[in-house]
Amino acid sequence: MATKHDTEALLERQALKPPPLYQVALLNDDYTPMEFVVAVIQEYFNKDRETATQIMLSVHRYGKGVCGVFSKDIACTKVEFVLTHARKAGHPLQCVMEEV
Repeated sequence: MATKHDTEALLERQALKPPPLYQVALLNDDYTPMEFVVAVIQEYFNKDRETATQIMLSVHRYGKGVCGVFSKDIACTKVEFVLTHARKAGHPLQCVMEEV
């Protein structure tokens, strides 16, 4: 059985680094209305209307707009929420997460 001293020595040898972060982005399509995208950004990423509109325009102009950077579990949950909401509304909006 490991002693307290063994555990402390092990922790000192291990270089602890923070967990990786993931950016959550929306991808452009030709069918999802811009107003719907703005509403999704406001609802799921807590952005004000002006910021949400800027992100939506980035999606529209450049094909992708980053909505936020999160830990892996939170990013995955946000992607699932957005995709579920879009499908229920009948839109093909794509939401992805990418390691930063």
